[in-house]
Amino acid sequence: MSDAADDSARRFAVDVVDRLRSAGFEAVWAGGCVRDQLLGRPPQDYDVATSATPEQIRDVFSKRKTLAVGAAFGVITVLGPRGVGQIDVATFRRDAEYSDGRHPDSVSFSNAREDAARRDFTINGLFYDPIEERVIDYVGGRDDLQARVVRAIGSAGDRIAEDKLRMLRAVRFAATYRFTIDPATAAAIQQHAAELTVVSGERIASEMRRMLGHACRADALRLLAETDLLNVVVPEVADLATDATDPTWQATLSLLAQLETDEFATGLAALVYRVPSTGSAAERRVADISNRWRLSGDERQGTCWLLQHVDTILAATTTKWPTLQRLLVVDGTEELIRLAAAITSSAALSQDDLQFCRDKLALPARELNPEPLISGDDLLAEGIPQGPAFAQLLRAVRDAQLERSVQTSADALALARRLFAEEWG
Repeated sequence: MSDAADDSARRFAVDVVDRLRSAGFEAVWAGGCVRDQLLGRPPQDYDVATSATPEQIRDVFSKRKTLAVGAAFGVITVLGPRGVGQIDVATFRRDAEYSDGRHPDSVSFSNAREDAARRDFTINGLFYDPIEERVIDYVGGRDDLQARVVRAIGSAGDRIAEDKLRMLRAVRFAATYRFTIDPATAAAIQQHAAELTVVSGERIASEMRRMLGHACRADALRLLAETDLLNVVVPEVADLATDATDPTWQATLSLLAQLETDEFATGLAALVYRVPSTGSAAERRVADISNRWRLSGDERQGTCWLLQHVDTILAATTTKWPTLQRLLVVDGTEELIRLAAAITSSAALSQDDLQFCRDKLALPARELNPEPLISGDDLLAEGIPQGPAFAQLLRAVRDAQLERSVQTSADALALARRLFAEEWG
């Protein structure tokens, strides 16, 4: 979010609180936006908690400017001005039992203190009054932010029983904020780790995208292993972590630590790159993870493409130029280079192949990827019929062009005629 957009979102969030206050209701910012503000980070979004009921919220902002999709849980979405986005406004509530391990069976409206007590971690249970500019803390979240600790509110076992995904969230918060997990909370996660299987693949994937797309992905993987969640989330890698000194485990952690990208597919490719495999085993591994996490086809294919081609980058100086050139000119090359760079750095390999690729990528486009000398229409004009020969001839001529053994259209056509006569004439 740009500075201007962030300022607009913040002003809108203040306005929402102010309008609820003016209507006679209690209203404060809640959750992650308060946490991030206290950590000196720009909030990604703003949430408001209020004493107003869903119907009262809609009365204040009008039904035309609100959405009632989450009304059953006391949440109304208030639509902001164009380009500003929207804000979820939730009524202070207490939750009943969570029979499905995700949603409360029912909710009842309450007050700010009880609303804070039903949240997951103390660092997410803070409120902020943007009018008086003061923090409201019923759960000790401010102290835990200062101590850099992720701690469940109340009983860690109870919070996990309500929503098993909170175990993964604890790891994500600890890794991405470089916090520790409170010992009692960590022990509860270990005790209930196997129960993560009841959480949908889509929800697990949402957390893993944020972990593997973050610079602290190695810390996240280490915490997943320490809390026994790795066995459930990525069993393909979990065997490596049974011995913290295992060379492949340490190499995997090092690779993740060296990776500089925010792309999830590249993070996933790095995660499985070091796992022993032969042939197409790596692709099967990605397929298994993709099915378990319900990943999109693009995520699965992108990860497989990186794994299929990164070794070509790592052997660039000994790879035929047409083969390498085709990799360097397609979308995704930047991520392929980033993955190769992390592999090279983490294994203390020579930088020669990587530098060779970077030098080639620095060439003007007309040199790196010159226009083909001939096309299919040219082959037709030469009397070469459409068929299997077409693609092979065009590829062979393109290879010759890239290798500079042919440099004119006339020479390219002559090569095509000769090859056609030799193979299909």
